[in-house]
Formats: sequence, structure tokens, C-alpha cells
Amino acid sequence: MVGKKVESEGIAKHGAKLVSAVANANVPKITAILGASYGAGNYGMCGRSYSPRFMYMLPSAKISVMGGQQASEVLGLVKYKNVVNDESIKFKQNIMSEYDKNSNAYLSTSRLWDDGIIKAEDLRRVLGLSLVTTLNAPILDS
Repeated sequence: MVGKKVESEGIAKHGAKLVSAVANANVPKITAILGASYGAGNYGMCGRSYSPRFMYMLPSAKISVMGGQQASEVLGLVKYKNVVNDESIKFKQNIMSEYDKNSNAYLSTSRLWDDGIIKAEDLRRVLGLSLVTTLNAPILDS
């Protein structure tokens, strides 16, 4: 979410409160990525950098610094300064293709960025087992 409207409404302040709550929460954290998890939203929703005890991906999930469309637009602006021609269009398509290839759940799991891919039909069972498993470790006082 970018733009003057959300900036003036305090999106940075509200996002910082969410990240602070996640970072300081003294409970077992379990993350399941169902759709796309990009950038600061990944942090706010307890991505790998906030050490969830378990982190799972659905086969259709994506994880990246930003989405391919957003990356192609930003990099296109930087490189081509709003000039639209065949070269800039091809550049943007290549960026989107690269992001699509490198943001899928299978690459994430192969790099051990998460704890595995689970089928949507198994989500409830896997999360329940993960929650029960976390109860075996002590919850530290803050």
C-alpha cells in the first residue's frame, strides 16, 4: 500500500505498531503463508526474520521483497525515466518473469526459508499439530 492517501493516514505508524507487537509477543508464533507475502507485510505478519516456531507455505504461495509487477514498475522508472518503448516493455516483462520464477513456494522451501509446503486441505491439521508441539517448549517471561 503506497501513495499519498495511505501515507497521510499514517500507514507507517500503524505498520510500525504491528511489527512491534509481533517482535515483542511472548507466545509461540506459527506462520502460514496462503497467498503472497511481500516486503514489510512479511515482517508484520511474522515472517522468517521474526523467528516463528513454524512457517509453512501453500503450493500457490509467493514470498519476495516485492511483487513482480511492483518491482518492474520501480526498476523501469529508475532505468527508463517514464519512457515507454519496446526496450522498456521488454525490460519490465523480464523483471516480472524473474520475480515470478524466484518467488514461488518451491524455491522458498528448497532454500529452507520455511518449514515446508502443505496442501490447503491439511492446513488445519498441520497448524493444530504445530501448536501442540510448541507447548512442549517453555514460554519465556518477557
